[in-house]
Amino acid sequence: MKIEIKDLNVYYGAKQAIDNLSIDVRANEILSVIGPANSGITTLLRTLNRLTDLTPGTRVEGGVLLDGQSVYSPAVNVTELRRKVGMVFDVPTPLPMSIFDNIAYGPRLGGVKNKGVLTDIVERALRAAALWDDIKDRLKMPAMRLSGGQQQRLCIARVLALKPEVILLDRPCSGLDPISTAKIEDSLVQLKKQFTIILAPHNVQQAGRVSGRVAFMLMGRLIEEGPNSEVFETPSDPRTNDYITGRFG
Repeated sequence: MKIEIKDLNVYYGAKQAIDNLSIDVRANEILSVIGPANSGITTLLRTLNRLTDLTPGTRVEGGVLLDGQSVYSPAVNVTELRRKVGMVFDVPTPLPMSIFDNIAYGPRLGGVKNKGVLTDIVERALRAAALWDDIKDRLKMPAMRLSGGQQQRLCIARVLALKPEVILLDRPCSGLDPISTAKIEDSLVQLKKQFTIILAPHNVQQAGRVSGRVAFMLMGRLIEEGPNSEVFETPSDPRTNDYITGRFG
């Protein structure tokens, strides 16, 4: 297994956000995690690369293993962990610099100085994020001038430039038009050949289109998980059926 989550509990002060959650994530799969607001999905994603460390008063109990090693071990280099487990948020956050420099920023921090190497990294990342053909002649343009959908694909490319092993996506299409959403979904299907992807989808339909397995969370608890065909067509818990059929959410 690429990621093993065992008896995970996460607290923000006295409030429990994740309640005794256990799930495994296989290499080179897209796992969609669905559920209504306040289900703990964003907290779960942030726990996997220790972004929860940045929130004062957070307490994490249980196990989170990446390739069999605890990500909460004192020996873990958190910066290296976040390179391996990259995250893309719901609102695109381009840096106030050119398209090229946005993608090259992380590799430069990692010590890559050679212009030819950086150029190759930028092109490969933009191609993988299905953005290269749109902007290959405008790499010196400020990234903030890109459309919303292009900015989100730029943020995906920025993560890819760091050569991660796992990509976490927290509703990356929530503010995008259908055409931009379709381009990102097409990218994700291609990216799973190289990466493990955990997706908090924009809606249930998106989970059905791009993932192979789905997990349903409610109020911090994992209600059920399994192949899309099983969870969507024959859910074992009536709460799952109620959510995916729109009775609440």
